[in-house]
Amino acid sequence: MKSVKHAAAKHAMVKQTAVKHTASIPVASVPPDLTRENAVGKVRRPVGDPVSGVKQNTRFLPVPQAPPALLKVPFSLFDPAASAAATSAGKLIFHCVGDTGGVHGTATEEAVAEGMEAQIKAAAAGDAASFFYDLGDVIYFNGQSTLYKTEFYEPYQYYPKLIFAIPGNHDGDTFVEKGDAPDTEPSLYGFMENFCAAQAVTVTPYRMTMTQPYCYWTLDAPFVTIIGLYSNVEGALDARGRMDQQHFLNTQMQAADPKKKLIVAVHHPPYSLDSVHGGTPDILNAIDQAVQASGRTPDAVLSGHVHNYQRFSRVVGTKKIPYVVAGAGGYTNDVGSLHKLQPELTTPPVKLPYATTVAGVSLENYEQTQAGFLTITATAAQLTFEYFRVPFGGVAETTPFDTFGA
Repeated sequence: MKSVKHAAAKHAMVKQTAVKHTASIPVASVPPDLTRENAVGKVRRPVGDPVSGVKQNTRFLPVPQAPPALLKVPFSLFDPAASAAATSAGKLIFHCVGDTGGVHGTATEEAVAEGMEAQIKAAAAGDAASFFYDLGDVIYFNGQSTLYKTEFYEPYQYYPKLIFAIPGNHDGDTFVEKGDAPDTEPSLYGFMENFCAAQAVTVTPYRMTMTQPYCYWTLDAPFVTIIGLYSNVEGALDARGRMDQQHFLNTQMQAADPKKKLIVAVHHPPYSLDSVHGGTPDILNAIDQAVQASGRTPDAVLSGHVHNYQRFSRVVGTKKIPYVVAGAGGYTNDVGSLHKLQPELTTPPVKLPYATTVAGVSLENYEQTQAGFLTITATAAQLTFEYFRVPFGGVAETTPFDTFGA
């Protein structure tokens, strides 16, 4: 009876509307590029494809602060003694890993920090790391300034060197999911306050804020230039129709000292064979565009975002470039929370090196069961990378799991 009455009422409403409007209402056509037709859902990558498809809808949060005129800073301005010592020793050593924020507890983050600290204390003169370079997602989940004490300053209170960083998506995102701490701050507020302060401010008895020029910037160090990028919340350097950061990358690569090695650091990886994220096409394209515009090819590309370790090699002409994912720096607190490779590649394990579906790109090594960090040595002749594993609930291994050069 209810359905009959509902149908009758609906018929009467339609009839009444038809009497009132004697002319038909024209339907405006919607441009195809503004629709989501046939674009609902994420397309699953084929097995062995290290690059995800381009996202149909990409959120982009502008940085509230405009960049300063100078975005390239010599390491000697931050630590004159360490810079001079590296130059005298003929090598610069530093640590590197991403996704360090310990929102689920800082035990793993602290174990990684203690592993890096132990290396510095055990090193002979001239062989100690000069700094730690964080590849982003310093603070989970939204980079709030109130979380820096527990997720950054306390876990690294014993690390005896400076800490540089680029932001990750969680450092810049302002979207709060159910159960997250409230976020009333602008995008990147906590990161800019703690890493890009106008002047150094003491925030704990053991560490001051850093004074990097911006969220993307260049560290001009002995034997190596490190161009750090901000890949925003979903893996893009610039908003659609803009190329501010792309221009920065182009010009910095072109201006980089040809006598030094060149590293590009960016949170979202160009290549990844994990089953969750995959490689980021916009970042891959941005780096390739910069290579074309500058005529300079990076000696290595370092990223985080994916919570494991992967090392790819990419053959470009006569050069073999390592593209490294190092995103197991502390956020993941057990083996179950690490990102895993596509299951077809690990059951049974593929033979390494594994040729991906992208010509010239191979997976050389991976680790998806333990946390870890990179120790990088730069000399005038080469870059040497060592990846050290940090077992969950244990201490960092002293023998590198993976060693390679560039």
